[in-house]
Amino acid sequence: MCHLVYHPTTASALLPKLPVINGFLEADLQQYIEMFFHMRSIRRLCLENILPPWLLQSRTLSGAEAVNALRPFYFAVHPDFFGQHPREREINENSLKRLSAYLENLQKPGWKTLKPTQLTFYVRETEQTTLEGPELLNSLGFRAVTFTLHSRDLLNTVLDILNSCNLSTEHIQSMNTNVTSQAPKGAKRTFDRPIKWDKTYYSFTGFRDPEEELEKVQKMETSLISWLDNNEKSAIKKLTDSLPLRGELDRLKEELSHQLLLSDIRWQRSWGVAHRCSQLHSLGRLAQQNLEVLQNIKGCTIIFTDRSGMSALGHVMLGTMDVHHHWTKLFERLPSYFDLRRRLVLLEEQISQLLGGLQVVYLEELQPAMTIEEYYAVLDCFHGRLLQSRVPFHPRSLRGLRMILDSDRYTPSLHELGHFNVPILCDPVSLQWFLFTKAAQARDNMKKKEELKTIENDLIDASVEKFSLQKLYKEPSISSAQMIDCCKRLLQQSLPSLQGMHLCVSHFYAVMQDGDLCIPWNWKS
Repeated sequence: MCHLVYHPTTASALLPKLPVINGFLEADLQQYIEMFFHMRSIRRLCLENILPPWLLQSRTLSGAEAVNALRPFYFAVHPDFFGQHPREREINENSLKRLSAYLENLQKPGWKTLKPTQLTFYVRETEQTTLEGPELLNSLGFRAVTFTLHSRDLLNTVLDILNSCNLSTEHIQSMNTNVTSQAPKGAKRTFDRPIKWDKTYYSFTGFRDPEEELEKVQKMETSLISWLDNNEKSAIKKLTDSLPLRGELDRLKEELSHQLLLSDIRWQRSWGVAHRCSQLHSLGRLAQQNLEVLQNIKGCTIIFTDRSGMSALGHVMLGTMDVHHHWTKLFERLPSYFDLRRRLVLLEEQISQLLGGLQVVYLEELQPAMTIEEYYAVLDCFHGRLLQSRVPFHPRSLRGLRMILDSDRYTPSLHELGHFNVPILCDPVSLQWFLFTKAAQARDNMKKKEELKTIENDLIDASVEKFSLQKLYKEPSISSAQMIDCCKRLLQQSLPSLQGMHLCVSHFYAVMQDGDLCIPWNWKS
């Protein structure tokens, strides 16, 4: 590709002859220096006089056009589509806020530098999503994508976002085509190429070379040690401030579990410690006011989440936006929920018998959050299709293997953890053949899973001991293999800043509101 090259010495030939001392202009040197420091506006003015308007317009992208160009991206990551996946929803919400701020700053006049911003999104499978990238969709139909924004203009930023998420950019090309198509018929396209300024222009004027800046950003990756050094003080302060509340949280949880004879108290979302304490205080007040209605939850696990009801696993869900009246009604209906739970377990056993002993399970960390009514309807639909097909399975031929039901796909698959992903609407005959041909591999995967889990636990214990961590845990989306790789490399480092910290292995760097440190599993040294 050809480029227009501007050289300061070429421009100097057009300047008037002035006295020179030791090779430098004497009288007007300062004037010309100031002139070059305003070269950006002069360059724009010159281009407007030289180039036709339609060509200049094709170089830029307005804020409204950027939003329109990012529609496929917003559709693939919008939090509303992750209602059944609270953690992924929360990550996308936070990343969208940071992206919005970045795009706004990019459009502000007079901005000079913009720090590279690393973002992580969970991207849904859509019609415009291609699978040519390195990220693979998980069993839920979405994948984690991390990219760094560093472009100096809207157009390249939009292209970077779409390309990082393997989304089509054809509609952006058509937008440019629509603009350029407005050119006059007789207009020549000689200058329809980027303008490249000579390196001496940047050394003379003091402006930053965008190509060099881009190369630096591309080479620059946040290292674990540098990130810890920059965020250690902030994390320690937040952690110290949260310690009294953490103690109160443990106390409230233990007291309520003992008073109500609960198996466990958990949270579906990563709420802060203060928020969790508030929720336990609310439950405690209800217990003081109406302890009798809470007798039904003896032996149950309570989960604070976005809606009230019973989960697919039989846990009691308390919606954090609901008032005591709604909770009370739920506790009163628990006997009917328990009855539905017994019927659900029986239905799972019937499906297992029809599939040669293949166990039907619900994996909370891999499947969408479902109420017991929703999960029962899924099981009942699948059971009905099996009864209609009457496909024979040898009794106990698949005993010891597991499967989960998937409502978003049409072909069965084998997960790396050893369980089968079985679509509700798949053809039973095709399913029979798939299960038989993949049974041996499934058993190998399950064995490998157990081996990896043992190694993972050993490495977690070793890391906690070496770095004197208060806690080391991972996000549900982090596999055992990824956690093993992360811990092995951590153990090779000397990281005194981790002493006494809470460390979460995730897909991104972050200091949480209560001082927990999040680091990507594939961190760079």
